[in-house]
Amino acid sequence: MEKYIINGQKRLSGEIIVSGAKNAALKIFPAAILSDQPCLIKNVPEIEDLARLIEAMKDLGAEITQQKKGEYLVSTKNIKKTEIKPDLAKHLRSSIMLAGPMLARFGEVSLVHPGGCIIGQRPIDLFLEGFQKLGAKMTENGEQYTLKAKKLKGAKIILPKVSVTVTENLMLAATLAEGVTQIKNAAMEPEITALADYLNKNGAKIKGAGTPVITIEGVKSLSAGEFTLIPDRIETGTLTILGLITNSQITIKNCNPEHIENLLYSLNKAGANLEIGNDYITTYLSKLKGTNIVTHEYPGFPTDLQPPFTVLMTQANGLSLIHETIFEGRLFYTDILNQMGANIIMCDPHRVVVMGPTTLQARRLVSPDLRAGITLVLAALVAQGTTILENIYQINRGYENIVSRLQNLGADIKQINE
Repeated sequence: MEKYIINGQKRLSGEIIVSGAKNAALKIFPAAILSDQPCLIKNVPEIEDLARLIEAMKDLGAEITQQKKGEYLVSTKNIKKTEIKPDLAKHLRSSIMLAGPMLARFGEVSLVHPGGCIIGQRPIDLFLEGFQKLGAKMTENGEQYTLKAKKLKGAKIILPKVSVTVTENLMLAATLAEGVTQIKNAAMEPEITALADYLNKNGAKIKGAGTPVITIEGVKSLSAGEFTLIPDRIETGTLTILGLITNSQITIKNCNPEHIENLLYSLNKAGANLEIGNDYITTYLSKLKGTNIVTHEYPGFPTDLQPPFTVLMTQANGLSLIHETIFEGRLFYTDILNQMGANIIMCDPHRVVVMGPTTLQARRLVSPDLRAGITLVLAALVAQGTTILENIYQINRGYENIVSRLQNLGADIKQINE
């Protein structure tokens, strides 16, 4: 069993480079299915989630070869199957992203309910409803859904709730549909804008990406080319919090601070001492005070940065109210922080009050999910003593070579197999 051994309370220093965006990589690889031409994808993070997605695409018949570190050539010309391998889909939430492109290009796709982190209800009904509005017919056989359409047709789709993956999936499907599709109440994340830019560069006609209304005029075919992934904004924010919680001067490079403006606003409100450039952030010794946050869809405070911010507030002076509005199960990790000595009161499944500062103590821990897992790494780095963190597969799903990168900053962390 793989685990991290972390000795806390070490001052860090140096520079760390942000990886390519996980949530962009897990969408651009499926987008390559829309064209029968090869696509070269650059700045790709070497993470477990992407490895599993590549495995699923290869099972369909795609040819994916690593050209060098961080660069992959994707060819979907010889895809023959239309069923997404069930045992892969059940362990990977982003497997659902294969559905839209497969349906658009081949007129059929079969899938089971996808897996991923257990952080609350994550149904797929919005995906299925959207595909049906585009003209697909659906049948169910136990856990398996099969969608078929000789040709998708443009439609007006009003999303009852904002969803990144639903917006992206329907955008991909509509790219090759006949006629015009309009998606209202669309998500506005930077990854969506980057994906639309790539598609438009290769012949798509998409307008409004990055706004609540996206209009897609369907085209008969797409070319392919190169795509360089944008920096991972969640990693950018997490590393910024890392510098602050360890009272360290570190520089986070190759990032886009504009993508985490809401976090930076909250950190500034909390008294963080930061230097912010066009493509870097430097953290300095800061005296932090308790600050309230409310998570919200982009450009609001990111739900994926709520756990790291919460552990940061355990080291701040005063009270902080953390209000999680996206996932009802995302605050349960705070009980683990309390086991380490934090003083956090859960008001209800969506709100906790953090009382700081408190001295955290090392413990033997189990990572519950991806974002809570990296939060426990942050907690261990500031805690007194040696923390043993298990179930680190969850962390490796989304953070590339995190151990060696933290070691380069001076962190006392290692990964062992037992």
